[in-house]
Amino acid sequence: MLPSFPRLKIVDVGARSEGDGPPYAALLKVAPCTVYGFDPDVAECAKLNSANKEGCYFLPYVIGDGSPQTFHECTFPATSSLFEPNTELLAKFQYLEELTRVTRSYRVETKRLDDIPEMAGADFLKADVQGAELLVFQGAVETLKSVLVVHTEVEFVPMYKRQPLFADIDAFVRAQGFEFHRLIGTAGRTFKPLIFNNNVGAAMSQMLWGNVVYVRDFMTFDQLAPPALLKLAVILHENYGAADLAAVALEAYDRHTGSSLQPAYIERLVHPGH
Repeated sequence: MLPSFPRLKIVDVGARSEGDGPPYAALLKVAPCTVYGFDPDVAECAKLNSANKEGCYFLPYVIGDGSPQTFHECTFPATSSLFEPNTELLAKFQYLEELTRVTRSYRVETKRLDDIPEMAGADFLKADVQGAELLVFQGAVETLKSVLVVHTEVEFVPMYKRQPLFADIDAFVRAQGFEFHRLIGTAGRTFKPLIFNNNVGAAMSQMLWGNVVYVRDFMTFDQLAPPALLKLAVILHENYGAADLAAVALEAYDRHTGSSLQPAYIERLVHPGH
């Protein structure tokens, strides 16, 4: 039902492949997309590139604020980080410290997204870099000006030493013109010595990390160009099932263009078979 749809540009920082696919998998199925992914693991990037997905490019860069840092490789690669694991804290929980034992540490030069020309005009930014997400955002102030949705992992306790926590990320991203949309995929572990439901990976009460979705401030949708509003509506509808906010984006699009996409969209929601 949409007019010609512009291509989405997705930036994936911490692009290591996941069992359920990336958090933007739904968008890849329904819209033309270009994906630029980054992961420090050279072999992982080669694996992702070998999948030969059209429009998807993966580079072995350590994304951050542009400063030299120390990278800590861990027993479970997905827990490797620019921050040293907080072993004393992790050891209080079932099956966490074992996954985050450092096997090698070495100096790296981080790259800012703002210094990579292909990042201009990004629409969707995903960050999952084990506590270093704030460094990514601090190096992406210009990139964030075009971004419509940010999907980022956050930690609620310092699983890594001196890492920024949810409150730090929340304050910074809001200051870039975004509003908190939702918290999804929260996870944790059970304090030792208890094991919950005979599962060492289950949480009983303590939430440790999760994913947060930020959307460009809905009070300023009228400041977005019509193509950006269409992109935003598609991201919200297809990736998050946020039909109500997608309708708000379409309402702003209609005011810009004199079209009537919002009523047509709502009609489809109410009477999907018509």
